Amino acid sequence: RSDATLNAGGIRFGTSEIYRVVENIDNVIECLAVERNLYNDTEVLLFIKLNSKNKFNKKLIEKIRLEIRSNLSPKHVPSKIFEVSDIPKTKSGKIVELSIKNIINGSKVQNKNSLANPNCLIEYENIYLKLNKV
Repeated sequence: RSDATLNAGGIRFGTSEIYRVVENIDNVIECLAVERNLYNDTEVLLFIKLNSKNKFNKKLIEKIRLEIRSNLSPKHVPSKIFEVSDIPKTKSGKIVELSIKNIINGSKVQNKNSLANPNCLIEYENIYLKLNKV
């Protein structure tokens, strides 16, 4: 996995720190974290793919936030958490954080041809639209 660097509240940390905690939570298959640019700041967004048995609800969101806060720090806790049906990957199976970071920040995704599952990007584009109420 790549280890992108996030900057939350002036604290720099790698996405793998969050992944290590969140992916140990029951029924979370995998996750992806990106930084979203705001007017003069940034926020961390977390996308999680769940086992089909688990429900995405406030209880799960609070559990994720608590696990991150207690195992890492309050600065590591993402400002928003979304459930997604899939995490984009290259044909060799590597997670593509940059594509999602581009979508969430309103940029075009380059090299969609290198993705094994490019159709999943539509879900992230819809989240971008909701975040920006476009």
